[in-house]
Amino acid sequence: MNPQAVESWLRQLQDDICAGIEAFEPNAYFTVDRWTRDASEPGLTGDGSSRVLEGGEVFERGGVNFSLVHGKQLPPAATERNPHLAGGRFTAMGVSLVMHPRNPYVPTSHANVRFFVAEKEGQDPVWWFGGGFDLTPYYGFDEDCKHWHQTAKDAVGAERYPELKKWCDDYFYLKHRNEQRGIGGLFFDDWTEGGFDSAFEMTRDVGEAYLKAYAPIVERRQNTEYGEREREWQLIRRGRYVEFNLVYDRGTLFGLQSGGRTESILMSMPPATGWRYDYQPEEGTPEAELLRHTIQPQDWI
Repeated sequence: MNPQAVESWLRQLQDDICAGIEAFEPNAYFTVDRWTRDASEPGLTGDGSSRVLEGGEVFERGGVNFSLVHGKQLPPAATERNPHLAGGRFTAMGVSLVMHPRNPYVPTSHANVRFFVAEKEGQDPVWWFGGGFDLTPYYGFDEDCKHWHQTAKDAVGAERYPELKKWCDDYFYLKHRNEQRGIGGLFFDDWTEGGFDSAFEMTRDVGEAYLKAYAPIVERRQNTEYGEREREWQLIRRGRYVEFNLVYDRGTLFGLQSGGRTESILMSMPPATGWRYDYQPEEGTPEAELLRHTIQPQDWI
């Protein structure tokens, strides 16, 4: 196990992704908010860097976080699948990001990769990796969905892809709406398969595939004309995104339960959202087609 190698790679990944996103923006850049928390503050100790881009021509808001934190007691969100570790101290590090585009024809994207080490008195340390990436379109284009999933499959291999795709479909699901958040992608957690070197390699492959999956879609859709109707639909769908993050997302719940840095945790929220009571798009419209076809779990490749 080599946590230092994971930390070094995560910091470089944050740099690389920010550079890739900034390449789309003629005048907008990520602001850097470096932070530290010491033992004099409640909750976690550690440090990190929150990078936020707002008001761009392509991205209304984007955030790419790196954090390395230590805690005295694992919160419930981290022990749900490992109850024997409840009460143990931990180290957690990761990169998490969400990109909220301005144009409704460009999908929102999310990715994260993370590494945990948990320790409990009288037990050997337990480590695991987690992460993945998923896409939330507002208007469906099959070629975009196929590209996203083909890149995901290439990242993890044909054998692992079906399992991690299904895991993603199952995870990014709003039970109270009986609705998928988007078209999925890859998701894995508590991952130790093959030992440290193998699990770390897969995590690197996933993290480094994110821009390969997302950038061509942004390039293809960023100049599509839109109007008030498309914008209103985008805001309604962003409301679903907020619902998922606050009700189900393990990363958000872990951060809030463990006393993490609130601004960094909630950076994933869109800059503007909308809710309309019992809104249903008209049959035969592109908005209805998104719900009927695009976000239904399916074999895209």
